[in-house]
Amino acid sequence: MPMDPIHAPRQAAPRHTAAAFAVHVFTACGAGCALLALIAAVGGKWPQMFLWLGVALFIDGIDGTFARRLRVAEILPRWSGDVLDLVVDVMNYVFVPAYALSAGGLLPPSVATALGIVIVVTGSLYFADRSMKTADHYFRGFPAVWNVAAFYLFVLKLPPWLAALSIVALAALTFVPIHFVHPIRIAHLRALTTAALVLWAILALVAVLKNLDPGFWVAAALCALAVYFVGVGFLRRHHP
Repeated sequence: MPMDPIHAPRQAAPRHTAAAFAVHVFTACGAGCALLALIAAVGGKWPQMFLWLGVALFIDGIDGTFARRLRVAEILPRWSGDVLDLVVDVMNYVFVPAYALSAGGLLPPSVATALGIVIVVTGSLYFADRSMKTADHYFRGFPAVWNVAAFYLFVLKLPPWLAALSIVALAALTFVPIHFVHPIRIAHLRALTTAALVLWAILALVAVLKNLDPGFWVAAALCALAVYFVGVGFLRRHHP
């Protein structure tokens, strides 16, 4: 029996549909950034790789806001923004950084490939975890931001054995129920965290433009900001 027109779902206006689909295209452009970052990495152009990963990080940081404002999930239920976001994130946050760390000469050659495999396996498992976020938008466990971890290892240039231990520790923390801040969606200390995020982005850009050799004070400031972002997770207010 045909549906009563009064109760039929209302079709979105073409301009609203186009705007909603444009958000998905915008998110999918992050996959293009991943390819460009990988091409740069294969050529050993590490600063260029991090520039493309940074563009992808920027896209990932704002596409959700557009999606919510334009009611993308409601207007275009055929396409899953959540799945698209996860696919793009795995490429930029896990796969490309894993290649960079395996091939970048920062790790002992005997374990570099094995540690790259550890990164892609644990990172993939993390993004498949339906409980990866708390109700108040904190991440449970190390949130597989291997792009950020790789950036710090390229800037700090730790001894290879210490870099390897750092990767093992972060991979293990993927499954430990400690909390890491989402720097955009967390209400607690939002103003301070937003200011820290902007400062971090500026300093990271300086480091990239200086061929990942920004000098002591920029590197020290980046490390201090990392301590802040990790510390905020321990200051999380109690939620179920």
